[in-house]
Amino acid sequence: MTPGQARRTAVAAQGLDRPRPAPGTATMAHLQRVIDRIGLLQIDSVNVLARAHLLPVFSRLGPYDTALLDRASGRAPRRLVEYWAHEASYVPPRTYQLLRWRMEQHRERGHWGRELSHQPGLVEAVRDLVAEHGPVTARELHTLLGHERGRKEHWGWNWTPAKHALEHLFEIGEVAAAGRSSQFERAYDLTERVLPPEVLASPVPERSDAVRELVRIAARAHGVATLRCLADYFRLRSDATARAVAELVEEGTLLPVRVTGLDRAAYLHADARVPRRTTARALLAPFDPLVFERRRLLDLWGMHYRIEIYTPRARRTHGYYVLPFLLGEHLVARVDLKADRGGGVLRVRAAHAESPGDVPGLVRSGSAAWPTADDVVAALAAELAEVAAWLGLDDVVVDEDAGGDLAGELARRTPG
Repeated sequence: MTPGQARRTAVAAQGLDRPRPAPGTATMAHLQRVIDRIGLLQIDSVNVLARAHLLPVFSRLGPYDTALLDRASGRAPRRLVEYWAHEASYVPPRTYQLLRWRMEQHRERGHWGRELSHQPGLVEAVRDLVAEHGPVTARELHTLLGHERGRKEHWGWNWTPAKHALEHLFEIGEVAAAGRSSQFERAYDLTERVLPPEVLASPVPERSDAVRELVRIAARAHGVATLRCLADYFRLRSDATARAVAELVEEGTLLPVRVTGLDRAAYLHADARVPRRTTARALLAPFDPLVFERRRLLDLWGMHYRIEIYTPRARRTHGYYVLPFLLGEHLVARVDLKADRGGGVLRVRAAHAESPGDVPGLVRSGSAAWPTADDVVAALAAELAEVAAWLGLDDVVVDEDAGGDLAGELARRTPG
């Protein structure tokens, strides 16, 4: 495969090249197709633009009603449940069952279980309260126990022993998230009251079978991927992933391929589309599945991408919450965005163009060529306008002190 073919295959596998439904018309069926295609949605608490799990759906469906995700994860029969997949993630209930071996690992050597060993009876008390009162948040549980949280002394977590017990029960699979509160707090309930009955009734697969199925999901979501990519999607060990890949190659699900310029073996999913062209246009959140694996971004798109949230401001290169911009098969820009809800505007704090000189296997002409600067700015302005409208913001405003070589031209193209 050429790098261009690999890029287009990856974009197609993630559903980013599909026509979006008309604004506001996306249904649960549309959401289900996104879930089936990408396999998971990573969760993160940063809300400078929108919650991390909301953004990949927008990238694929455009302006949609986020209540769809609330229903999918918070109302029976659930289509999404939470667990540790690619970090904290929403996954389909059947994928939750594929992660039972990870829950057993936590049971055997889980950190919170050891931490709570000197408080006998607490885990059982917490489990009983969840059984009696669930769904229940940690805050509500503290009230039921008569516990008070201590004063928050720093920016990090301020967990009580009761919260530790909840997280331990969550990690070992005895309680699950039945939904989230308006403050995005987990509401815990017994797992048997969260998972659909048909999923609970299905046998739990052996670990090797479960890992193979997780790799199968990851391979479908990638289209074409290296061993490292496939392991990263569900945070699997490389040796277990290699065994699963060998089995999937043997059964014909994965086809070994060579991507020009890539010094590692790659695998193409047998059902993957290899489009001749793509008209994709999407802003990609830092936690979008297409950008999970940073080495893949560099190998296929020539983009060196890092999340700079925890980098001191003076040392940031591109900004705080930076989204790559996909146009066609290329990542052509990156923008630092903030939803200024008080001011009613979407703020562009920086806008940087990417260099086509860094793109492997770039062609000079045709649909796969690098777009012109005018095309990039026009498409980016249009996408930002859609994001703003979806978030209920009135305008897109490029800050006067915005950084990056695209900021000036983008300011001239935006109504704010």
